[in-house]
Amino acid sequence: MTEPAVLHTTADHVLTLTLNRPETLNALTPTQRDEIVRLLSEASASAEVRAVVLTGTGRGFCAGADLRATTTTAERVAGDVARTLRTGAQRLIAAVLDCEKPVIAAVNGTAAGLGAHLAFACDLVLAAESARFIEVFVRRGLVPDAGGAYLLPRLIGPQRAKELMFFGDALTAADAERLGLVNRVVPDADLDKTSRAWAERLATGPTRALALTKQLVNASLDADRATAFAAEAAAQEINMTTADAQEGLRSFVERRSPKYWGH
Repeated sequence: MTEPAVLHTTADHVLTLTLNRPETLNALTPTQRDEIVRLLSEASASAEVRAVVLTGTGRGFCAGADLRATTTTAERVAGDVARTLRTGAQRLIAAVLDCEKPVIAAVNGTAAGLGAHLAFACDLVLAAESARFIEVFVRRGLVPDAGGAYLLPRLIGPQRAKELMFFGDALTAADAERLGLVNRVVPDADLDKTSRAWAERLATGPTRALALTKQLVNASLDADRATAFAAEAAAQEINMTTADAQEGLRSFVERRSPKYWGH
């Protein structure tokens, strides 16, 4: 029996999504992409899931889109490319950014093109020492897609982003950490353990407060101060209705560690 192309398990309130086509370095097919979008949407609405880990099997995290699965011999109509991008790669990146649970990328190997942007869209990025990040588009004469021109300047500034995108050189895990694209680099053997520890810590936190915090931070770079301050005040108003916020305040007064339920 053939294993699914996306493995998913939930334990201790952590959903682990594993790309499972190691023979292609986990190049993404449209079917895989749609499955990840679905699972992230379900995670947002599920009380059982309070954190997500995204990783891959084998030597690759994700080598980008599987061009063999997306190439067609049918005649193109004006608008086809833009439509495919909107409903495909951009929809996937938006699903990560919009997921109401914190998403950790555990980058176990090569992350190229769409795969690199999939990692950079995550809230936290852990990389194995063997990981490599490649803005591969220029090597194929292509314009970056999957939100790359949106994500990279916000993470490392426009000049660094252009350097990566203009040359398409492989970036080591250590260099990615130095630039601020990666939170932490760990030995390959420690990647699963570290990502699990981070995810379990998030899964015991105040889930709704984390969701609102993610929303505020993601929106902040596109907002003026007045808009950002208004969004902050609204988030505070919403969060103060949660059981976790009340527990956090009680535990402070009672001088004990809080116990969060995720609602």
